[in-house]
Amino acid sequence: MDYKDLMAEALKARKMAYTPYSHFNVGAALLAKNGKVYTGCNIENAAYTPSNCAERTAFFKAVSEGVLEFDAIAIVGGPAATDDLNVCAPCGVCRQVMMEFCDPKTFKVILGKSTEDYKVYTLEEILPLGFGPKDLEED
Repeated sequence: MDYKDLMAEALKARKMAYTPYSHFNVGAALLAKNGKVYTGCNIENAAYTPSNCAERTAFFKAVSEGVLEFDAIAIVGGPAATDDLNVCAPCGVCRQVMMEFCDPKTFKVILGKSTEDYKVYTLEEILPLGFGPKDLEED
């Protein structure tokens, strides 16, 4: 799957967002190494802290099905009332979840506004000096 197709999946997932409080809809499409795509949207809660980001929704769906290896994630977001989007970078908690499952040097994070307007970063670029499972390995 190319990045344009992954962005299209993220845009579709954004339409499923449940955002009665922020009205800011985010969609994510996570490409597993096995070729399967797991989508996610943000899901808000009146108590706020039980809310979940689109990126974590996608990761948790994949992990709950036994998938632990990933190549890329596309993320789109913006006000619910428009399709005129700005770049929507993942929050720190989502970046930390990515660090748990992905090689920061090779995992790609695609941030964009549309299937034609996006930029590709590595996890390492958006989370320099990240802390992950390898940091807990004993020598």
